[in-house]
Amino acid sequence: MRSIDDNLQAVRQRINRAAQAAGRDPRSVTLLAVSKTHSADLVGRALAAGQRAFGENYVQEALEKMDVLQGKPAGKSIEWHLIGPLQNNKTRLVAGRFDWVHTIDNEKVARRLSDQRPAGLAPLNVLIQVNVSAEVSKSGVAPGSVAALAAAVSALPRLQLRGLMAIPEPGAHADRYRELKSLYEGLKSKFGFDTLSLGMSDDLELAIAEGATMVRIGTAIFGAREKIRPAA
Repeated sequence: MRSIDDNLQAVRQRINRAAQAAGRDPRSVTLLAVSKTHSADLVGRALAAGQRAFGENYVQEALEKMDVLQGKPAGKSIEWHLIGPLQNNKTRLVAGRFDWVHTIDNEKVARRLSDQRPAGLAPLNVLIQVNVSAEVSKSGVAPGSVAALAAAVSALPRLQLRGLMAIPEPGAHADRYRELKSLYEGLKSKFGFDTLSLGMSDDLELAIAEGATMVRIGTAIFGAREKIRPAA
């Protein structure tokens, strides 16, 4: 069985090859290790292998891992990203403990996060989730609504709007990725975007070819999910 360290090296090599094939600097792509449903022990192994950014879907599960890992030598260097839907009753916890939120899709949640972000912390980094494939089962705003939401979110004092996130449907044509890249580029200068969170284990090469600056990789690093989905 391959180790977490081996898996991370293999994923980084994929990122490097994909970036080079696209004529991009591999350093322009951030690897976010998606650790949802995986134990704090596995996250600790990835941490020991040099990984620092981790993505979680479920708030309570993430908080439990934070509490376990903060005592590790490198635990305080972890950058925690919420990549799952955010309920109104969890915004205070997220505002106080996470570094990034990828799933902003309405002004109300964004305003609550800004109001609840502790003054002693840096502004919370946020991304607007775009439902680029118009899937009923997925969260996110329609591409045509992104600019208005970006204007509202960028005005909130305790948030730092960094860019866009999307999850194209499995097997999506490259045009879906190009649509998101075009939207991102069209708003980049106005709002100071620097992050396009796009691509997972099965499509990271396509995502990087189409401009992703952050890829969210879970299975290729940690393997199959360890346990049943926990409560959010």
